[in-house]
Amino acid sequence: MDTNSFVVTADGSKTLYHSGIGEHYHSQHGAVQESKHVFVGMGLSHFLNIHEPEVVSILEIGLGTGLNFLLSADFCMQKGVQLDYVGVEAHPLPSQLVAQTGYDRYVSASLWASFLRQYSGSWHTLQALNADCLLTAVHCEILHFTIGKQFDVLYFDAFASTRQPEMWTEETLQHVTAFLKPGGIFVTYAITGHLKRTLKALGFTVEKVPGAPGKREMLRAIKM
Repeated sequence: MDTNSFVVTADGSKTLYHSGIGEHYHSQHGAVQESKHVFVGMGLSHFLNIHEPEVVSILEIGLGTGLNFLLSADFCMQKGVQLDYVGVEAHPLPSQLVAQTGYDRYVSASLWASFLRQYSGSWHTLQALNADCLLTAVHCEILHFTIGKQFDVLYFDAFASTRQPEMWTEETLQHVTAFLKPGGIFVTYAITGHLKRTLKALGFTVEKVPGAPGKREMLRAIKM
């Protein structure tokens, strides 16, 4: 049976170790630090700086503990931008475990309270955490995921290819990137030759950008 245990990372924030996968959900160099840099900074913030929209839509592959959602929602609240967020997760964490992450230290009290109160419900129906923040959590294997819309930003936060190789195949990447709008941004903490070649073949402009602590580089790609 798979079990999860908490680990305190270098920036003081917690992550979980997934014994079934054999990997942590976030970087041990700093869970919050990584999420803010890779996804909020290089993905969401970059998109907002270019387009200045009133509403932004994000698709996350690998909702995990909900950290990327929470930091993104808090960032959008500060910027006065409405957020429509969909997170896909094959193995949802129980609400009592999510409540123990301690992520209330990094986001507004009202957002954290709404997230915990509506977390379980988000796996069944769209939840409005407040007037400007929508969350839908989808429990399914990634190749079974389908939705009738496209997104501005795609957070690809699967476990590493050495642990979850099926998540990094051309088939999977082609499937998930189909949900990204033209001009949309794909971000992930990883960067490999295979990933770059695959995204280029799928019609993306690929760039190497500085990685979070512990990683020299990461990948950001724009859908042409």
